[in-house]
Amino acid sequence: MSSKKLDSRRSFLKKAGGVTIGMAGISAVGNNLGSSNNQPQKSGQLFLKEISGIKDKIERVKIATLGMQRYDWEQGTVAQAFLEMGELDLAISFARGAIVRQEKGRFSVLKGNGPITDCASVGEVVLFAAEHTGDPIFRKGADEMFEVIKTTKHKTPEGIIYHTQEPNKGIWSDATYMLPPFLAAAGEYKEALKQIDGFRKYLYHENDKLYSHMWDDVKKQFNREDFWGVGNGWSAAGITRVIKMLPDSFLAEKKMLISYTKDVIDGCLKYLRDDGLFHDVVNKPDTFPEVNLSQMLCYSIYRGVAAGYLNPSYLNPTEIMRKAANDRVDKLGYVHDVCGLPHFNRSYFAPEGQAFYLLMETAAADLAKSRK
Repeated sequence: MSSKKLDSRRSFLKKAGGVTIGMAGISAVGNNLGSSNNQPQKSGQLFLKEISGIKDKIERVKIATLGMQRYDWEQGTVAQAFLEMGELDLAISFARGAIVRQEKGRFSVLKGNGPITDCASVGEVVLFAAEHTGDPIFRKGADEMFEVIKTTKHKTPEGIIYHTQEPNKGIWSDATYMLPPFLAAAGEYKEALKQIDGFRKYLYHENDKLYSHMWDDVKKQFNREDFWGVGNGWSAAGITRVIKMLPDSFLAEKKMLISYTKDVIDGCLKYLRDDGLFHDVVNKPDTFPEVNLSQMLCYSIYRGVAAGYLNPSYLNPTEIMRKAANDRVDKLGYVHDVCGLPHFNRSYFAPEGQAFYLLMETAAADLAKSRK
């Protein structure tokens, strides 16, 4: 490609940062994450100074996130954060990175790790890249990933796709964030709703308004019946994204998803600690406290209030949850005390925790702008 065409594309992407992106459902303002004093940073100087404000903090979190190694679902979650932030060059770069690692139709495959649902998590960003760059590699990649979803036999008799990689037949709460938003972004609304309802059927507990983590469909029992906090966060945030993408012709289905979102938010908030954190298993105080569920719920609440389907009273707990997350960002941009790597059995760091800090802050800023 010629340098003239490259400059033209960069110019388009910069301009696109200041318009509303319908697919992502956000106001993508590309320059809203610069340094607080609008002065250019000298290379290698950022971390030598104390954090000077929220924009500086967001920039540091972004840089720390870029340096983290990522599996398929992490690539997708971070890419979605950049898309919603209006960091369009980065989002498209992440989409291309997912295609570079595409194997047998599945995005972002590393070391044989390629569960269908996790691989699909970057799908909305790939579709955005296809639409806004015109590069056929993105449409081809999205079509190949969708073909895997459409033709796989790795699913329940009623067609609910397993979250675990073949041959394991597990349904996890994580999957609601990973697969249905890609289906909705592709216009496959009925299939997105079918998968959400399927995951809910296996994992949701009506009395508690919470999702268990892992169902084993061979043994017909839970591998982990616990109400894992982050798993419930995945469910709330994934449904939130699909609500935004459903057209008006799906009004009844949208109302149903709104009720699902309210349910899981209410179920979690019963267990919010005074310090703005949740326990890893929300109803088990002997499990470690962590802050990523707080970020995930903040994101879901800010989006719901901005869209008008959540009462503004839901903003009350977001104040303590958002503060808890911001208090845990260090000088290098790492969000401490999320359910962390590598086995998510301790309070530590994780790319998804970084991504949801960025998603939370973007949703908060978008809500503030909508109220002006």
